[in-house]
Amino acid sequence: MTLLPIRRREMPINDLVRAQSEMQDMMRSLFGNRDMPSAWQSVAWPAIDIADQEREYIIKAEVPGCKIEDIELSVSGNILTISGEKKQEHEVKEKGYYHVERSFGSFRRDLNLAGDVDISKIDAECKNGVLTIRLPKTEKAKTAKIKVKG
Repeated sequence: MTLLPIRRREMPINDLVRAQSEMQDMMRSLFGNRDMPSAWQSVAWPAIDIADQEREYIIKAEVPGCKIEDIELSVSGNILTISGEKKQEHEVKEKGYYHVERSFGSFRRDLNLAGDVDISKIDAECKNGVLTIRLPKTEKAKTAKIKVKG
């Protein structure tokens, strides 16, 4: 009589736990010890676009529902921190009908600045839920065109 090996079948939950652990390890390698975005936390990370222009860097962050007074920008060393809090409430009262929706959440993004930014001239404005931050480059960082001689 020959015994056949029996393969134990892993439960799908083990695969999910392993995948979650691998994702957390990857996020730790990207973000270090700072707060990481997570589907299990109520942290809203705004989407950010960064453009490198000739004379300045332009950062655009989506902050819908945030009031200007609830957004804070700070620079510490070479790190620009964008943080804020979103507080929205929508209420409808009609005859025989009452509906309320609330949305709350805070966010924080830390961005490493290039050493060629003039911190004293940083400008920021918020319109239609988009925060635009302009970071002027220093003179030594501006692009110079050089003519090639033949």
